Amino acid sequence: MPGIIKEERIGGQRLILGDCLEVMPLLGKVDAVVTDPPYGIGEAAGKNKSRGKLAVAVDYGDLEWDNEPCPPKALSLMRHCGNLQIIWGGNFFDLPPTSCYLVWDKMNGKTDFADCELAWTNLKQAVRLIKWQWNGMIRKGHEPRCHPTQKPLGVMKWCLEHLPDSQTILDPFMGSGTTGVACANLGRKFIGIEIEEKYFDIACKRIDQAQRQGQLFQPEKPKAEQLDTHTYMTNTVPPERRETASPYPKTLVGKLAGR
Repeated sequence: MPGIIKEERIGGQRLILGDCLEVMPLLGKVDAVVTDPPYGIGEAAGKNKSRGKLAVAVDYGDLEWDNEPCPPKALSLMRHCGNLQIIWGGNFFDLPPTSCYLVWDKMNGKTDFADCELAWTNLKQAVRLIKWQWNGMIRKGHEPRCHPTQKPLGVMKWCLEHLPDSQTILDPFMGSGTTGVACANLGRKFIGIEIEEKYFDIACKRIDQAQRQGQLFQPEKPKAEQLDTHTYMTNTVPPERRETASPYPKTLVGKLAGR
């Protein structure tokens, strides 16, 4: 198929090696796009190697994919493909005004890294913030760092929690597959596109491992509403009838009796 160099199916997850500009037009509509595209700040060009102080920084190689920001055509395709969108680095791109940015406080301390990262969304809610330390070897969680701009799994899971009704998630800049791992953990379907074969292979391994481990994060079930019988009796039953009256409304008694 044009645009698709290679494709892997892992459980309910579809992973595609190819250029997202060529692949996205081949896809149908999805519930949501959740992605972290290139910002155009050169993080793929070995930039992180100059920042290590407590320990030697990981050398991710010297690549060019972050030399230019995400092209407008890709942004347009993402907004067309997904009913809802969460786009990290949204402050770098020409996107409409929004009431809801998702803010990740990286708790970096005194470094030349940004204190926060912003995700543009089209969600109809207020700004939301998560604190998650992710500074070299001083970071929350034990997941391996495989990519120079990799987001923590906990942060991507938090993103998906803002999309409770979205069952199929597209990430056209999949990288090392963290969005896909979060989807596997939460029982969501995932479509990921990655142009670098090195990171495509890493994503396949990580998502396969997540699928084998099963759903690590079960969605919380809604708690049954409890009837406050004392409040009901006090507010609705006259004092002279409280000793003989049922503590439950007639409509509820009828339901319990199968009427």
